[in-house]
Amino acid sequence: MVLRNYWKSRHKSGRFPTLCWIRPGLAALFGFCVTQLVCGAGTVGEHAFVVQKDAEFDVTYNDTVTSENQTIYAFNHTISRNKTEGVRVTVDVLQQQLESPILFVIRQKQAVMSFQVPLILRGLYQRKYPYKHVGRTLCQPPTRAASETQYFFVDVSTLSSQGTNYQLRVSRVESFTLQTDKKFSFTASPSQPQFFKYVFPDGVDTVIVKVNSDVNFPCSVMSVQDIQCPVYDLDNNVAFIGMYQTMTKKGAITVQRKDFPSNSFYVVVVVKTEDEACGGPLRFYPLRPDTLIDAGNRTKDLNVVVSPAINSEKYVIGMLFCLGIFLSFYVLTLLVACVENKRMKRREVFENPPDMSPAETASLLGKNGDGKTPASPYEYGSFADNGSTLSSEAITDSATSTDNNYGYMERSLDSVARSRQESLSSVEEDDYDTLGDIDSDKNIVRTKKYLCVADLARKDKRVLSKKYQIYFWNIATIAVFYALPVIQLVITYQTVVNVTGNQDICYYNFLCAHPLGALSAFNNILSNLGYVMLGLLFLLIVLQRDVMNHRALVRNDLSALECGIPKHFGVYYAMGTALMMEGLLSACYHVCPNYTNFQFDTSFMYMIAGLCMLKLYQKRHPDINASAYTAYACLAAVIFFSVLGVVFGRGNTVFWIVFSVIHILATLLLSTQLYYMGRWRLDSGVLRRIVYVIYTDCIRQCSGPMYIDRMVLLVMGNIVNWSLAAYGLIVRPNDFASYLLAIGICNLLLYFAFYIIMKLRSGERIKCLPLVCILFTAVVWGFALYFFFQGLSTWQKTPAESREHNRDCILLSFFDDHDIWHFLSSIAMFGSFLVLLTMDDDLDTVQRDKIYVF
Repeated sequence: MVLRNYWKSRHKSGRFPTLCWIRPGLAALFGFCVTQLVCGAGTVGEHAFVVQKDAEFDVTYNDTVTSENQTIYAFNHTISRNKTEGVRVTVDVLQQQLESPILFVIRQKQAVMSFQVPLILRGLYQRKYPYKHVGRTLCQPPTRAASETQYFFVDVSTLSSQGTNYQLRVSRVESFTLQTDKKFSFTASPSQPQFFKYVFPDGVDTVIVKVNSDVNFPCSVMSVQDIQCPVYDLDNNVAFIGMYQTMTKKGAITVQRKDFPSNSFYVVVVVKTEDEACGGPLRFYPLRPDTLIDAGNRTKDLNVVVSPAINSEKYVIGMLFCLGIFLSFYVLTLLVACVENKRMKRREVFENPPDMSPAETASLLGKNGDGKTPASPYEYGSFADNGSTLSSEAITDSATSTDNNYGYMERSLDSVARSRQESLSSVEEDDYDTLGDIDSDKNIVRTKKYLCVADLARKDKRVLSKKYQIYFWNIATIAVFYALPVIQLVITYQTVVNVTGNQDICYYNFLCAHPLGALSAFNNILSNLGYVMLGLLFLLIVLQRDVMNHRALVRNDLSALECGIPKHFGVYYAMGTALMMEGLLSACYHVCPNYTNFQFDTSFMYMIAGLCMLKLYQKRHPDINASAYTAYACLAAVIFFSVLGVVFGRGNTVFWIVFSVIHILATLLLSTQLYYMGRWRLDSGVLRRIVYVIYTDCIRQCSGPMYIDRMVLLVMGNIVNWSLAAYGLIVRPNDFASYLLAIGICNLLLYFAFYIIMKLRSGERIKCLPLVCILFTAVVWGFALYFFFQGLSTWQKTPAESREHNRDCILLSFFDDHDIWHFLSSIAMFGSFLVLLTMDDDLDTVQRDKIYVF
């Protein structure tokens, strides 16, 4: 009575007692404790009674609360240092009083938790969802004693003058502490989140927390938090601390002991109020912002497993495996070089006996062994005017006989050296064309029905060499200015992920993401080492060939001066540099792969495809190949469209129409350029000339195309490109970057196939080394594409949807399917480069005016 009168007097005077913590003995003596309501409950009524009850676990309490009374439930339980038990409070409100909800305040030893029922959770656009059934798990304050009895109190109050019935139940959580490699199943909802404790066992420094569900929706959030109070386990606060990620069916977080000083952590699972974060449908938007929306049934069955991650030994094995694979290519290349060097020395001894000088050898080879003069320039490996090929005997005599290969050498070494010195008088190429017009006009030469390489290799060698070296210097400059901001940006991304704990920023394969230091997925970065190492190896091979060719030119070797495909290595250097940069930028992309930095991984892929096509064309057209500035400008336009397509292309009809029109027009312009060997003009009279050609060649006399082989290639190329343009316009694929890359690869493969077919059709042959490279590269590309299309993650979807494709490691418990794609694609690209470098080695002793242009 004394305390009741004291409470009434204080209430009438407007003064309220502060929060009163009564010893258990005193509380038992008086039977109640006077408490000021917290967390916005407000004041109680004038005749409010405060009643404290000794409560027990696993008992359901059915009571009524009004503004005139509040109830305090006192619980006690024993906590053991060696055993952790969870405590869960479950509340049901039988009437829904939205204006005056019931407030529940739970006071523990080191924490206070409060919530109202109905619990109002907000979604997108501040939409409100009320929940009358609420379940919360209490955090577990640490204890130093071997056994300790702790007390906690549940205060129930409201400002409603009408009585509100509720049910309260406090129970112990079974299996609150998760066991290693043991699955635990549970159910969660937005108003009933769940969390569990995990303690690192001895000898385990890293674990993977995996949460799975059989259904996609409702959308959920899994979080890993340090052992502390309070635990952030609601949709509106789960992202405050720790690491977290959204999930539908799969979620996985790698946790390291060093990040948790207590050697333990909480695994928190929260079901979101809406599904938009996981790619679900957008629910209707209410007209009034304060409208309450029925949330419906959003319970979700899940299970959690905590498994040890790989140890440091696996890291060492993975790194040694990666290095071993690519170092073996260095060893293999060295062995092949040694064998080839011995073979070349034997052939030099055979062809040039010690008692005969090179000049004498050349003079003896002035005629064929049978006394016949050499074949005409258009008889070797070419087509007669009527379109028929030469007899196999003529081809064999011209292509396979070593003596015949030197049959054309009628000039002495002195005359060759003199003409070469004269050709070196000009070392710069100005606006004028260095083709000697007094010998032949370019319109006459380039429009002949049958061209040979000599017709398109008439420009000064040093001028062309400098022209093609610009490819290397330009791409080296591009690489430096491109890579520096990329590295800075991905470091920022990784820092943001580590500081905020938001693992939705980066699209990893979380089931096989092995951290090292600050990097979250070291294995995805390490597997890009092959691009760098094999790109460097290719540069060394090109350098060795460049040095040998330079020495041959210095000693006036007739084969280097007048035979084979003209040796220009600038584009090769650019290709090797692009391969190395692809590895570096792919590694940067995989530091934090996401929607905003995709171009890091694809830019140099476009470069590689474009350079390969340019090099393939340059082989037979060295005088008219595109300059470095034009080539890189076109590649920059491709990258620009790639960015636009990803940002604006998804479902945008206008963009796809514009892109398809540009694609088709570019194909037609390039086809015209290739068909007429650049001998056409894009000016105001181009339409008149097109109509005139159609009238004279197609309508008036209906004659066939003058350049049949080129026409076949260009017709096939236009069919392929028009089909790809129609596919993009109709289907509108989400991954525009891959679609654009597919266009480049299809054109490259088409041109490469045409080159091989025409090479064989012209009577040329493919030597053993390039043939092995072609077969090996084709097989490796097949396996590489298989692993590429596994699709372990995709930034085209939401992070939660991307994680549905995550899979475990499949190689050495360290590498996943995408890592194997990195291994195989780097090997395949290296093999493709070797094919381009060596495929015309059979022509090294064939005169250039006998090598057919196609």
